[in-house]
Amino acid sequence: MDIGRIGIWSGPLRRAEEDAAVSAAVEIERLGFGAAWLPSGPPGQLNRVGALLRSTRKLPIVTGILNIYTEPDPERTAESFAALERDHPGRALLGLGVGHPEVVNRDQPGRYRPPIAAISDYLDGLDHAPQPVPEGRRLLAALGPRMLRLAARRSLGAHPYLTTPEHTRMARQELGAGRLLAPEQTAVLDTDPHRAREIGRRFLSFYLGTTNYGNNLRRLGFTDEDLAGSDRIIDALVAWGDEEAVLRRVEEHHRAGADHVCLQVLSPDGEEFPLRDWARLAAALR
Repeated sequence: MDIGRIGIWSGPLRRAEEDAAVSAAVEIERLGFGAAWLPSGPPGQLNRVGALLRSTRKLPIVTGILNIYTEPDPERTAESFAALERDHPGRALLGLGVGHPEVVNRDQPGRYRPPIAAISDYLDGLDHAPQPVPEGRRLLAALGPRMLRLAARRSLGAHPYLTTPEHTRMARQELGAGRLLAPEQTAVLDTDPHRAREIGRRFLSFYLGTTNYGNNLRRLGFTDEDLAGSDRIIDALVAWGDEEAVLRRVEEHHRAGADHVCLQVLSPDGEEFPLRDWARLAAALR
């Protein structure tokens, strides 16, 4: 399946009312982006994927991610994915991930398992389901070397979230050639440094306090002081400025080995779907 070089990653595609999400997906397709990505949420994520597929003509829809703790039954996931494939052949891609221990253990302490073992068992379940999900139609949320190598062995590739072009370069080395590498890149279309950084800092406040992202960012050379929300880490994780500045960061990922970059645009004016900013970026790409 062809997802192009740039897609749109949007939390509201999962969280918003279905009619609003459908309208946004139609606009993403109209603007010419290669794919739409939506994150985890309440159980039944693939139902929303189906609604977005029905509303668009050719746009690939990707879960970035389906959380294996929210959707714990791989056989049911495989059955739902098979129905999407039957109705919309070649347009859905199943991104899988383990989430964060801080969230998974909140209501049920000790539920979170070592990530490699947990995702491996889930992949086994997808393989042995009555309607298996082929390796070429799934990818893993992967940050560290071991998870990236697992993604290379057992899936189409990797979808790293909250990373830098330096991480993309490392991820390509671990994945090797021939595997999809689709990092997410957060962006703010605002040329005012204070305003843009504050938007980014508010967005990142939860992520910077999680174990998995904290460990990965420390591997990339960031300090505990940075993880408190320094300008240095905001600038590294959030591409801000005009259209050219944002697209320069996207190109840095491509030069580092990315096949596809998922742009998550944070709206300076608080709009749920930053339609005008998507349109500005699409025009700049043209």
